[in-house]
Amino acid sequence: MKLNIVPARTGVTWVKLGIQTFFKQPLALAGLFFMYMAAATLASLIPFVGVVLALAIVPAATLGLMAATLEATKGRFPMPAILVSAFRAGQQRSRAMMVLGFLYAAACLLIVSVVPLFFEVPVSRESALAPEMQGAMLMIMALYLPVSVLFWHAPALVHWHGVTPVKSLFFSAVVCFRNAGAYVVFGLTWMAVLMVIGLAVSLLAGLLASPEAAAALFMPAALLMAAMFSTSLYFTFRDSFDASPTDDPDNTDNNPTPGETP
Repeated sequence: MKLNIVPARTGVTWVKLGIQTFFKQPLALAGLFFMYMAAATLASLIPFVGVVLALAIVPAATLGLMAATLEATKGRFPMPAILVSAFRAGQQRSRAMMVLGFLYAAACLLIVSVVPLFFEVPVSRESALAPEMQGAMLMIMALYLPVSVLFWHAPALVHWHGVTPVKSLFFSAVVCFRNAGAYVVFGLTWMAVLMVIGLAVSLLAGLLASPEAAAALFMPAALLMAAMFSTSLYFTFRDSFDASPTDDPDNTDNNPTPGETP
């Protein structure tokens, strides 16, 4: 396995491929994303440990959605069982994924523990939108950015390449920094897409002259956009690493090939 350096314009390509692949299997990919969201919501309701469990399953769920995207690129319908792909690759890699999950949960809980030391944390949607809460939200975003960089590719590296959890965090950070231009363009492109979708929903709600219609339309649109975003993550991994066919624990045909288009 080696790291690839890609041009900044590749970020736009990742967004385009994510949207195109989503519409190849929209019901399956949207359904899998909603299943993950439902599982995380149910886990969070468990007393005492619920929040930790909901955070700990994020890396495994990310890998499952990436594996589903890989299936879709091959014209196959990803089945629900693919969401637990991270725990079907042998005991060693399953344990490594669990370690990665709890490292992610610890990092997120550390952020929410640090921020209240400097700002009053929002307790409601209304207070979160208040001007005095903007500092807290900006701090949360600033602290989460390095966490996102560390864990961006870590689940795929653990699962498809057998990399240890700590090394996977290091490699993920290195490739994100070396391809910073592409990832910045990737993020900006998704922001532009979200703005366009939001504007379209607002215009439609204006035509209907109903704020309730806007709220009803915005939530499913936001969830679909989140599902498309999760689909695009696979392509960021595929083009950032040059994989060896023997690295795939499940099937050598499942190995990502840089530059391959769906």
